[in-house]
Amino acid sequence: MNEFPAIIAALPRELERLVRGWERRELPGKVFVYTNGSAVAACAGMGSTRVALAVEAALKAGPVTALLSVGLAGACDPALRVGDIVRAGEVIDSGTGERYANSQFRQVLVTSMAIASVAEKRRLLESYGAVAVDMEAATVARIALGHGLYFQAIKVISDEADFEIEGLSRFATRDGQFREAAFGMYAAIRPYLWKKLIALAGNSGKALVSLTDVLHGELEWYRKRN
Repeated sequence: MNEFPAIIAALPRELERLVRGWERRELPGKVFVYTNGSAVAACAGMGSTRVALAVEAALKAGPVTALLSVGLAGACDPALRVGDIVRAGEVIDSGTGERYANSQFRQVLVTSMAIASVAEKRRLLESYGAVAVDMEAATVARIALGHGLYFQAIKVISDEADFEIEGLSRFATRDGQFREAAFGMYAAIRPYLWKKLIALAGNSGKALVSLTDVLHGELEWYRKRN
């Protein structure tokens, strides 16, 4: 069987650079699927419920042989910097305590149900030895295990261990989207947030360039195996 990896992210902007030139489909419920003949990428929003929809859509797009959970993550380890890549050797679901291992790698990634504060990042480092935190990888790992598929989590640091912007979580919608316009209005009357917002935008852009470079390499590796 030929290799056919599925790349699973939360939001379209995490895939934008990778999927340029790919065929794009928008499914009901804000589920986006991208294909290029040798791979599929999908996203449906932040969190467990939404990422499960993305995986479901990806599995219908072709004979998937591997699930790769990708995207932005927050650093728990103070040594990590914006743009650093995390390849998880263990993914831990902070809600259930479930653990998913990939013996090829050593870093610990924790999946949380909400955007992690600085205090929460510190707790995850102390409790689990986590180097980073995300909101989707454990669900993707659980589905991969259920389908007998290879799983890998590849995350990029967009906010360092001491970086936090108040109020972000309240702008996440039930369908896993982020209300950018509403957050913009919230931030507009709080000048003390402006410097952090500028930093966040720049950091996210830098991180996604780094992630895209790594994912191009991953896809090339899969292509060479076919």
